[in-house]
Amino acid sequence: MTINLRPGSTVMFTGDSGTDCRRLDSEHGLGFGYPLLVAGQWGLRHPDRPVTWLNSGLAGNKVMDLEARWQADVLDARPDVVSILVGINDVGWHTYDPDGYVISAEDYAAGYDRLLAPLAEAGAELVLIEPFLLPISGVVEVGAAHVGVEGRRKWRADLDPKIQAVRELALKYGAHLLAADGMFAGLAATAGPEYWAADGVHLTPAGHAALAAAWLRLVG
Repeated sequence: MTINLRPGSTVMFTGDSGTDCRRLDSEHGLGFGYPLLVAGQWGLRHPDRPVTWLNSGLAGNKVMDLEARWQADVLDARPDVVSILVGINDVGWHTYDPDGYVISAEDYAAGYDRLLAPLAEAGAELVLIEPFLLPISGVVEVGAAHVGVEGRRKWRADLDPKIQAVRELALKYGAHLLAADGMFAGLAATAGPEYWAADGVHLTPAGHAALAAAWLRLVG
């Protein structure tokens, strides 16, 4: 089943920096990443089906941060489709933020569930994008921390159960799952992980194009 975008539909992208993509610096408010590419490709293919595209992603957000602004930034817009990418900031938070602590997969899932429940009740179509972490080499700066390969192995161990939680929530709510982590793992095997996300998390232009193409395969 694909999502049927009818003329006049409103689509909301939300999440963390992966979706934000400097949206406040852009005239259209969509940023410079996959939400813009999705909107552009849809408009090119379907000029007869105009859609309102919104982006409320915010860099650094975790699930708990989305909860705090969910009503004002998402629910009040009454979107027909909501696409969510959140989770990488819930991983290893205690390792890069002095005020951070371990966020369990159970707490992550419970918070995510609270985001989805009112949307499902309102009849919105849901797209859940798996958080992802590409296996790059070297050291990257995250806040004041420098995270190397061993640190990212620990992040991967933290991330995997959270990805599983997203999959289970997609089943619970009948949402469309975009299996981004597996997709990028496959792409990394062909061109190298840095080609798609230089720091393993923030996508390059090619990475955003890949995510946009996968998103567009979910709609009709």
